[in-house]
Amino acid sequence: MALNLSVDEVLTTTRSVRKRLDLDKPVPRAVLMECLELALQAPTGSNAQGWQWVFVEDAEKRKAIADIYLTNARGYLSMPAPEYPEGDTRGDRMGPVRDSATYLAEHMHEVPVLMIPCLQGRADEAPLFSASFWASLFPAVWSFCLALRSRGLGSCWTTLHLLGEGERQAAEVVGIPYDQYSQGGSFPIAYTKGTDFRPAKRLPAESLTHWNSW
Repeated sequence: MALNLSVDEVLTTTRSVRKRLDLDKPVPRAVLMECLELALQAPTGSNAQGWQWVFVEDAEKRKAIADIYLTNARGYLSMPAPEYPEGDTRGDRMGPVRDSATYLAEHMHEVPVLMIPCLQGRADEAPLFSASFWASLFPAVWSFCLALRSRGLGSCWTTLHLLGEGERQAAEVVGIPYDQYSQGGSFPIAYTKGTDFRPAKRLPAESLTHWNSW
């Protein structure tokens, strides 16, 4: 059932959900397909529609991908945290963000569904620069996340499983033709524990804006 949220509410409250994913409540395929149908309305370069969407429900395959993610996450999360000026909200939130990222890495295998969006072609061999390559997938991916939010589900855009040989290993787990398709991340999908998400603390737009020159 869709939540009664305005467009602005969906845009400002679609969070990276980690600790509030309900690991026990099943996610119907019909809901995922509703969200995907909406996502496929997103812009796609040259109308190529070269995307493919892999939903992983099988527990053993989810565990295999989650193990790849956890291995890479351990190295990433052990790195020193970025330093920000005193009073910068990014620094204030670094502790909770790392804590929630660690939680997700340790529980990724428990989510009801993992989704891996794929785009035809290899990003490292694309004839055009990378921004152009991924621009044919990322709008649809984010539309999918917004559609999830509007239906009381949440996710988190993760990319750590792609490091090193991880992308190739994940491709082998679910049969993605590695030489033909690039993976755009992995998305743990679940209903959320409560739906009362709020806008995040962000840097003010005025501090990031330039008119006519830098």
